[in-house]
Amino acid sequence: MPLSASSEPIPGATEARRRGRRIAFVILALCAAPTVAAWLAYFVWQPQSRLNYGELIEARAISDPELRRLDGSAFRLSQLRGRWVLLQIDSGACAEGCGKKLLYMRQVRLAQGKDAGRIERMWLLADGAPPDAALLRDHEGLRVARAPGRPFLAEFPAARSPSEHIYLLDPLGNLMLRFPAVPDAQRMVEDLARLLRASRIG
Repeated sequence: MPLSASSEPIPGATEARRRGRRIAFVILALCAAPTVAAWLAYFVWQPQSRLNYGELIEARAISDPELRRLDGSAFRLSQLRGRWVLLQIDSGACAEGCGKKLLYMRQVRLAQGKDAGRIERMWLLADGAPPDAALLRDHEGLRVARAPGRPFLAEFPAARSPSEHIYLLDPLGNLMLRFPAVPDAQRMVEDLARLLRASRIG
């Protein structure tokens, strides 16, 4: 029985329909891609910066002027190269907030266990006031030196004052993170542990 003209398949029609569906799918995928990527980035692919508790600072090398230890001898931050450095800037009079930061730096370092030796603690004195001797005895191993002046202290970014933060320098001497003056100690410990695990230097 002969087929009618209407039922006769048109050569290439099936392939054309398939090609059209593929093109439509590609267009749909391209339109949806930004939304899908954003969803994955937020819920699945957590960027490293979002894992940090400390505030990331654009990596910058701190200048290396001559500082003065309490005994008057010369000291430079470059002498700490090869180590991670937790650093605070405060008056030698060291009010309550200053004392708490010293405690946080000490405890966060000790919490790193066998890696504690990879971390130095530095107290930059912002003025000429002498630190209390008993306080220094409580923080054995703490490096203390007087800053040479305001231009140097201005290299440490802060909304109001550098004394409102604890800073972290990497083993190359670059300023890397800053933490609040009263940090979440556990999250600070985790930040340091993560950096120490990933670091091939220091």
